[in-house]
Amino acid sequence: MGLRFYGGRMDHETGEVPEGVSRSAARAARELRVVFSRLRRRIREVAQDEDLTPSQVSALTLAGKHGAATASALAAAEGVRPQSMATTLSALEQHGLIRRSPDPDDGRRQLVTLTETGRERIEDNRQVRAEWLARALQDRFSEAERGTLLEAFALMERLTRP
Repeated sequence: MGLRFYGGRMDHETGEVPEGVSRSAARAARELRVVFSRLRRRIREVAQDEDLTPSQVSALTLAGKHGAATASALAAAEGVRPQSMATTLSALEQHGLIRRSPDPDDGRRQLVTLTETGRERIEDNRQVRAEWLARALQDRFSEAERGTLLEAFALMERLTRP
């Protein structure tokens, strides 16, 4: 299955690539996206969030990262409408994972923070995912293969730099 670009998009039928891009670069880009998407889905499956939607898990994690924040700030950070975030936060509040309290600087607004249960849930899931990934790497790859992965990660780090 080849790749073809139309206006910046690859066509998987013909294998054509845009001018100045090698076939190997186009293939590597496609494979990287596919593998990371699959790995991300697999890691999500390992987490114990059966009772939460992906949007709720994302908002819970975001609230954990940002500390006390308004619903509108969380919506902006997540790239969703404030109404969608309000619905998501209501569900998280019903699960006892977040709490809302008046903003001391502006009584019209509410600040969203994690409850202790919410913090524990995030940490437990983080630990479960990390343990699954470490165990999978241990069980499915040789020491040499893990070394190769570490070398590849060092190379991929360049993709994150401006």
